[in-house]
Order: sequence, then C-alpha cells, then structure tokens
Amino acid sequence: MRLLSDTNHRTKGLLFISHFSSHEKPAPPHTHEEWMRRAITEAGKAQAREEVPIGCVIVRNNKIIARGHNLRESNQDPTGHAELIAIRKAARKLGSWRLLDTVLYVTLEPCTMCMGAIILARIPTVVFGCYDPKGGAAGSLYDFSNDPRLNHCVELLPRVLESECSNLLSTFFTELRRRKQKERTP
Repeated sequence: MRLLSDTNHRTKGLLFISHFSSHEKPAPPHTHEEWMRRAITEAGKAQAREEVPIGCVIVRNNKIIARGHNLRESNQDPTGHAELIAIRKAARKLGSWRLLDTVLYVTLEPCTMCMGAIILARIPTVVFGCYDPKGGAAGSLYDFSNDPRLNHCVELLPRVLESECSNLLSTFFTELRRRKQKERTP
C-alpha cells in the first residue's frame, strides 16, 4: 500500500491511499464469459467420466470457492447434479448454508431441484449457458427465479457462451446415441 499526495488537482493536500505499488496494476475484472469457461472445464470432467457434461462454479469476491460437475451415473445418485455438488462444497467452505454475495455459473439451465437449492441457499445470481426446454426451471419450462410465493428471488443471466455449452451437450448425446447403436448392431 502506498500513500499518494495530490495537490495539483484541487484536493487541498489530502492523502489518497492506493492498494497498488507503482509497479503493480490492478487485476482486470473477470467477466461472466471467463467464469463460464471455468464451468465448461468442469463439464469436461463430467464428460471424461461418461457423465452428461454439465459443470458449475460458484464465485465470491472474484474467486472460485466451489466447483462441481455431474456425477449422477458415477455415484448412482439422482441428486448428483453439478449445482448441488458445488453448493454443498461452497457451504462447507464458508461455514454457512447462506451463500450470500455469490454467483453460480452453470453450463445448463438449472432444473427444479437445483433451482430449489439455489433459492434455499440464498444465491443471488445465476449465470447459465443454454436453456433446457425439457427440464429447466429458470425460464424455459418453469421459472422459479422470481416467483413471489417464494422467500428469495434470483437474478438470472442466461445464454452466456450459449453455443459452446449447447455444442458440448449435443456432441455428447450424438456420441452416446452412436455408441448405443453400435452396441445393438451385431
């Protein structure tokens, strides 16, 4: 930290505190696209395990505090969604179930179960890649984000890196169908 005195700009000799030395520059702010790329990396981990490639990161104060990717098949657990795994990790890390001041990034629109957990965890903002017209609960099939009957509202930022997220899922399911067809063919 260094003190800066500036008498040339009508500040009357007031001292200003800078958290950066003369050689340091402030780090550029991370963008939603950068954080979504981290969620896409998590989705790749799921795909490597032959899981549906959905990934999630939770960010607080410009740092990832938790990561998750689908593990439903690996763990034979219907709640093994990327969002729930990340939410559990974040709650443990913060020592609180209230995940205030966080942003959840996920490659696919959250389902009803995950939106329920997001609301209960008081996560204020969800950024997602592509909509899920068959099971989404953040605007496509349902919208729990702003239901006045619930005790918490969630700000949504959809379609961040939508084509990358959508292509990841499309490629996975195309390959899965091809493999299953190959297994059935004598």
